[in-house]
Amino acid sequence: MINDELQNRKYVIGGLIALIILIFIARLLFLQVFTESYKESAEGNAFLKRIIFPPRGLIYDRNGKLLVYNRPSYDVMVTIKEVTSLDTTDFCNTLGITKQEFIDRMDEIKDKKINHNYSPFTPQVFINQLLPDDYARLMEKLYHFPGFSIQQRTIRDYAFKSAAHALGSIGEVSRTTIENDDYYKMGDYIGITGLEKSYEKELRGEKGVQIMLRDSRGRIKGRYANGAYDEEPVSGKTLKLGLDIELQMLGERLMNGKRGSIVAIEPSTGEILAAVSSPTYDPALMVGRQRSAMFKELNSDPQKPLLDRTVMARYPPGSTFKVANALVLQQNDIITSETRYACHHGYTVGRFHLACHVHPSPLDLYGAIANSCNAYFCAGLRAMLDNSKYKNIAEAFNTWRADIMTLGFGKKLGVDLPHENSGSIPTTKAYDRIHGKGRWRSLNVVSISIGQGEVVATAVQIANLCATVANRGHWITPHLVKSIEDEPIPEKYKMTHTTTVEKRYYDVCVRGMEMAVLGGTAKIAQIPGIEVCGKTGTAQDGVRKDHSVFMGFAPKYHPKIAIMCIVENSGFGATYAAPISSLMMEFYLRRKISPDRQHLADKMEKTILIRNYGTENKISTDN
Repeated sequence: MINDELQNRKYVIGGLIALIILIFIARLLFLQVFTESYKESAEGNAFLKRIIFPPRGLIYDRNGKLLVYNRPSYDVMVTIKEVTSLDTTDFCNTLGITKQEFIDRMDEIKDKKINHNYSPFTPQVFINQLLPDDYARLMEKLYHFPGFSIQQRTIRDYAFKSAAHALGSIGEVSRTTIENDDYYKMGDYIGITGLEKSYEKELRGEKGVQIMLRDSRGRIKGRYANGAYDEEPVSGKTLKLGLDIELQMLGERLMNGKRGSIVAIEPSTGEILAAVSSPTYDPALMVGRQRSAMFKELNSDPQKPLLDRTVMARYPPGSTFKVANALVLQQNDIITSETRYACHHGYTVGRFHLACHVHPSPLDLYGAIANSCNAYFCAGLRAMLDNSKYKNIAEAFNTWRADIMTLGFGKKLGVDLPHENSGSIPTTKAYDRIHGKGRWRSLNVVSISIGQGEVVATAVQIANLCATVANRGHWITPHLVKSIEDEPIPEKYKMTHTTTVEKRYYDVCVRGMEMAVLGGTAKIAQIPGIEVCGKTGTAQDGVRKDHSVFMGFAPKYHPKIAIMCIVENSGFGATYAAPISSLMMEFYLRRKISPDRQHLADKMEKTILIRNYGTENKISTDN
């Protein structure tokens, strides 16, 4: 009996010992295999992993001029576990920050809801982009501040104070991006606007890692295994643009003191030669620690200098849209080049009256384009919408709309800039909502025949229409980037879009646009020795002054440039938009402006219609 009890106790004690051993093994397994903090602590004691940031890719213009490059920048890093016996007051004074700012930043770093990649054993960004004076002052005393180090990286710099909207800027990565992309950590930079955003993956490169060996006191003893396990950074890819920086700078000078935009395209390739959004700003203002303050200042400006008017602003295209209507009306056998409509100083039906320029009457299609006759295109559109060959007005309208959209309206073109707007071409459903289902008539929508009413477009869409006419029936997706690291651009930027309109109808419009420059509403766009084709527009903007609009291309045959310009709330198309466009075309084709036209350039540059940065202006500041 006693022996049995001793025997049982032996088994109990053995089981307890075995259980303790199993618990001990499980705990070791949990700490060393499943728990990252133990692993990080162990590695942190022995190694220091330094992230090596690659330089972002350079950006050049079409002629090989360097536009965007990199310069050194320094970030203050902190390894929380190593911060001991810190003289906080001295540290804050050295960096020019308050003690509360120090506390807030340390709390933010430790907050895993904000900093998902936080570890007390790895360096975290405390302050980024130190100014040179702050960097020099800190380096002299860095050994007094345990746990703090300097990380070198690069930030953007600009060779020209130009093309800010197109080139874009970089800034600190957002929490949302960090959550969705493992590449980024807190304190990293990312493309925020413009090409920097559109080509972020190409420009950013790939980070490298340098593993440093520590001794038992945490001091750096050199590279682990002589760098055998280091990873070298891969530089970002170089972008070459279709943009002509000299043409761009001329456009910005001509648009100084004005709101609006210029878009110039090479018709044969779709490459954007100039993308001017005015007012603009020096891209260097959006670099470094000043970026946040400058963004707030620019964002609060009533002239909206941060708005990229080339792809984001929506405008009534005005009379430039008459060319699109001329194409569609011909294609659908509503008019021919010889069709004539009377104009009695405008278009009048009952109490409806739309004024027009003074010109001979009746006009054929060539003359209607050259003289920008409102009555002609109102009559032409109504002749289509009321035509008996269609089952009803809805069918006629949908036919018109389908053809118009092949010209690039009412949809995003796919430009390689972020936040492109699609513009708008109305639908029958929209008119049913406005007027009642089946209750609207051609007179209700006649204003779309002259680019008013419910039709709105972006500057790049109007420029694309001009390039389409220059090509006599096709367009290539407009794009800024010409090549990436000397490799071709993606296929989507080589895609040719063919319209539903036959080439012969484009020839009619080209002749009409040529007549507009030779003796019609666009005479001021003439360039001696160059055949220019153009179309003016005066687009209504509610109770405000009309927009001045123009589109044109040159030369007439084998065109090298198609351009549009809009100067907001400034009057007739021939007043500002046409001369500015003409000067841009001449400069691009000849690399200079002729002496006898220099006075025109001076006049455009010196004419101030708005006062930038919130001061008084001669025209409305509302968009």
